Amino acid sequence: MERKSKITGAIAVSIASIMWGFDGVVLTPRLYNLDVTYVVFILHLIPFILMNIFLFNEYKNLKTFTSQDYLIFFLIALLGGAIGTMSIVKALFLVNFKQLTVVVLLQKLQPVFAISLAALVLKEKLRKRFLLWASMAIIASYFLVFGNHFPDFNTGENTIYAALFALLAAAAFGSSTVLSKKILNKFSFRSGTFFRYGFTTLIMLVIVLFAGTYNQYFNTTDENWVYFIIIAFTTGSGAIFLFYFGLIRIRAIIATICELFFPASAILFDYIFNHKVLDPIQWIAAAVMIFAIVKLNQPLSTP
Repeated sequence: MERKSKITGAIAVSIASIMWGFDGVVLTPRLYNLDVTYVVFILHLIPFILMNIFLFNEYKNLKTFTSQDYLIFFLIALLGGAIGTMSIVKALFLVNFKQLTVVVLLQKLQPVFAISLAALVLKEKLRKRFLLWASMAIIASYFLVFGNHFPDFNTGENTIYAALFALLAAAAFGSSTVLSKKILNKFSFRSGTFFRYGFTTLIMLVIVLFAGTYNQYFNTTDENWVYFIIIAFTTGSGAIFLFYFGLIRIRAIIATICELFFPASAILFDYIFNHKVLDPIQWIAAAVMIFAIVKLNQPLSTP
């Protein structure tokens, strides 16, 4: 029974990762005609409305919230929900379907930021091997973006800026992961997901009101709404619940390996739908970066 549970968990994490790869390459980029803040607001609003149907009882947990709980949930929503999602959506929009795989792969640097922040916030000790593999992953990410060329800011290409936004997203998501570990010691993953979406929706509502982008509603086409609904039911809240369903059944290192379906599927989907492929240098850099990320997630018995 335990072995079956682990297999089920691994399959769930793998499917969720493939769904995120599909979203990054095929779904979210199709919303490029809309403002980023409006897109991120709707991407959180629709799933949160759906969650209210099934998880309405979660509101009772508000009675147990301390001021620290509110602060942590706010930071999780601000970093992982608002800043992280806006950054990655902006990055996907900037490349105009030309370097989607590169943008998606750069998100895999998230553990570098998560472990670094854990050392600062949770006082976890950084091991020497972390510095080795983190450095290798960062160097590989450079060649993933630029190949064997030097960066040129005068070419008119948006790849460099997209890469910077992707790195900002990785840092934000990594920071959110560390804070989530802290809050999940007290609340279930259902509560964590519910309130993360709720707080993010409120934050993004304030942003779209101040930015005046709420009027993008009138520019939202029927095709846009189709993509919003698909994302809400699949790669949005659906994939997150599927991911956590699997995560509680398998070890972290197994989850890390299963998550490799995310970049692998992104490469495949980018080829199938956009006819884009990495050049040889980028293939090597992607392989090195993913290998380094796997090593980063392995438990270390010695410093």
